[in-house]
Amino acid sequence: MTEAVQKIKKPKKAWTPLFVITKRDTLPLVKRVLIRAAAIVAALLLCSVITLVVTGSNPLQIYKTMFSGAFGNSIRIVRTLYELSVLLVIAVAITPAFKMKFWNTGAEGQVLIGGLSTAIVMLTLGGRIPDWTLIIIMAAAATAAGVIWGVLPAFFKAYWKTNETLFTLMMNYVAIQLVECFLKIADKTGSNVVGPTTLSHGWFPQLFKTDYLLDVVIIAVITVLVYIYLRYSKHGYEISVVGESENTAKYVGINVKKVIIRTMALSGALCGIAGLLIVGGASHSISAETAGGRGFTAIMVSWLAKFNPLMMVFSSLLIVFLERGAGEVATVFALNKSFSDILTGIILFFIIGCEFFINYKLHFRKHSKEAAV
Repeated sequence: MTEAVQKIKKPKKAWTPLFVITKRDTLPLVKRVLIRAAAIVAALLLCSVITLVVTGSNPLQIYKTMFSGAFGNSIRIVRTLYELSVLLVIAVAITPAFKMKFWNTGAEGQVLIGGLSTAIVMLTLGGRIPDWTLIIIMAAAATAAGVIWGVLPAFFKAYWKTNETLFTLMMNYVAIQLVECFLKIADKTGSNVVGPTTLSHGWFPQLFKTDYLLDVVIIAVITVLVYIYLRYSKHGYEISVVGESENTAKYVGINVKKVIIRTMALSGALCGIAGLLIVGGASHSISAETAGGRGFTAIMVSWLAKFNPLMMVFSSLLIVFLERGAGEVATVFALNKSFSDILTGIILFFIIGCEFFINYKLHFRKHSKEAAV
């Protein structure tokens, strides 16, 4: 009986976790750069092993081909610069909303609706008025359309607390259907693209006889202006306060509803301008694929840059380099496009994953043996 009581009263061994995760203090810039560089090196090593095992090709040759696909000649460099700038302006456009903790997943639709408005103006007024006047009207129409697409979900969020992620996401599909409707009206061939032969007026002028360069200059100016706006203006300060805490913003006298609507109007306007630059300044065509998924990729670009418009230049360059390089690898080595996408995904996984080690720290615990009673 006594032995049974002792067994019941014997304390159970406490379970202790193997490790504990804690928030880091802000690391010095040098350490953050080294962690990210180590992540990229580790990703390249893993990709090299996978490439060697799966294809038998020399990994160094594949990386050389990736670089050539993005920067192999002057034409590729200009094209890479243009792709970088378009992705950059969309990332810059959604950044004010994201800093405000308004999860705008509708950049794809906002770009599309801006491009659609541009195409409608080019089709209806092209050849009837001077091109410089036409371009001004195109810009006004694209900006206004983007503002409407941004303000609608913001208004419902501000006054009725609707879910902005779902609302903005659904607006993408509305924009796609409107573009499809326009294509059926404007294009009788069934090609699902209204191209340069139809949209033959309102093209942006070439800068130094180079395509896309004017677009790049405009986007560079927009990026700098948004950086100044977010960092040094009163509106930028209000966006940061609302993002930190709506209750705090209300306590210090900030009109939260006004800030939400105003900020989304800015994001929508910039996305509309992106649509203008794609349709009027580069492709001179409109289709349901005009945005090309950039509205979603821009979220990753903005997040990687910690919502800093200037740092987004580098994160945009990384994404565009990987996309264009992967496409070149698939072409040169006659590989399935999925393989190059796998390499891109591995590199991005390591780059995104290293942010955990920049922001958090692992503390491993040693299990001590309890003395026998």
